[in-house]
Amino acid sequence: MLDVIAIQEILPHRFPFLLVDRVTEIQEGKSIIAYKNVSISEPVFQGHFPGHPIYPGVMIVEGMAQAGGVLAFKSASESEQEAAKDKVVYFMSIDKCKFRNPVRPGDRLEYRLEVLKHRGNIWVLEGKAYVDDNLVAEAELKAMIVDK
Repeated sequence: MLDVIAIQEILPHRFPFLLVDRVTEIQEGKSIIAYKNVSISEPVFQGHFPGHPIYPGVMIVEGMAQAGGVLAFKSASESEQEAAKDKVVYFMSIDKCKFRNPVRPGDRLEYRLEVLKHRGNIWVLEGKAYVDDNLVAEAELKAMIVDK
């Protein structure tokens, strides 16, 4: 299990764009389960949408990608993890993306990702996002780990 302090040691993202609060399960090279607590105090709700707050789908996909980045870096060897401080994860593609249900303030958004392929610095992940075990979004994410 990783808390937000440990996550910040892995990912370069910071408030308001760090979208993973905790990792609850990780199987290096295979899968990760992480979550984000969605709060009405987040800046995105000032404009999306006043009086009818809905967490943007693009933020859900970004959160899945950040969880995938944690999985990729934690799956690396010790020497690769040390070098990770000078690396960042870039999206290459987002495929088969679907939004099933809206996410609202007060929801606990759980990201579940599985590795479909991994070759060198390229990762292909199947990502799914849930609220209370109800599927809210899914996508196939392809990313590359590159030098900063």
